[in-house]
Amino acid sequence: MDEQNVNLKIIPPRENLPQFAMAVAAVLVLFLVILSVSEIVTVANKIKEGRYIGQGAQYKNTISISGQGKVSAKPDIGQVDLSVISDAATVVAAQKDNTDKMNKITQAMKDLGIKDEDLKTTNYGIYPRYQYTKSINQIIGYEVSQTLTVKIRNLDKAGDILGQAATLGANQVGSLIFTFDNPESIKSQARQQAIANAKQKADDLAKTLGVTLGKLTSFSESYSGGPIPYSNAAYGIGGGGGGTPEIQTGQNEVQVDVSLTYEIF
Repeated sequence: MDEQNVNLKIIPPRENLPQFAMAVAAVLVLFLVILSVSEIVTVANKIKEGRYIGQGAQYKNTISISGQGKVSAKPDIGQVDLSVISDAATVVAAQKDNTDKMNKITQAMKDLGIKDEDLKTTNYGIYPRYQYTKSINQIIGYEVSQTLTVKIRNLDKAGDILGQAATLGANQVGSLIFTFDNPESIKSQARQQAIANAKQKADDLAKTLGVTLGKLTSFSESYSGGPIPYSNAAYGIGGGGGGTPEIQTGQNEVQVDVSLTYEIF
């Protein structure tokens, strides 16, 4: 049997053409309605998202208030540098003189109740001494310098410590300071005062301006006050000693300044 090409066409009955056209039109209308609804929902979502984009960057009315707190207290710890500077024609002689004197000073500190952990050698150096003659630098001797830093926990013994050091050969005494063993405790008290001061100012100002304080948005602080240094002239030490000096510790003042920023409505 020979193969033949067959073209098959389905032609609806003529009487069904109107119904078929209406069905196709209905499908198209439904498709357009669904497409339109989808576009509307998409646009609505974009608008909704736009409400939240950049919300954190929007300007808000704020007010900043500063406060200050001060606490004065007697120091409970001191620190001082005791130095021995020895000169001699040779390094060996300068070292021996320096070592003998510093060892006696160190032992005296221990006898006065200073613990090993509160004694620290913070400097040791050997330096040649020169004399300039006829365009020539000539070594004429050596200098040995050693510094012992002493932490004083019993301030009543501060005068005895300085007097003993000078008597035993400390010929340079300096960097005497009085401070607090736990400075954070004093700072905390001053900070609390400063914050309370700032809050009171904020409440008073809000009433005056007729606004309401909102949440706290930022906080900053600065600190001043610390160890009080004494110079050699203040207690008469430096170059051989002169008895036991009277050391007055006085009081240290710690100051904390704060800045608070609030939203206002």
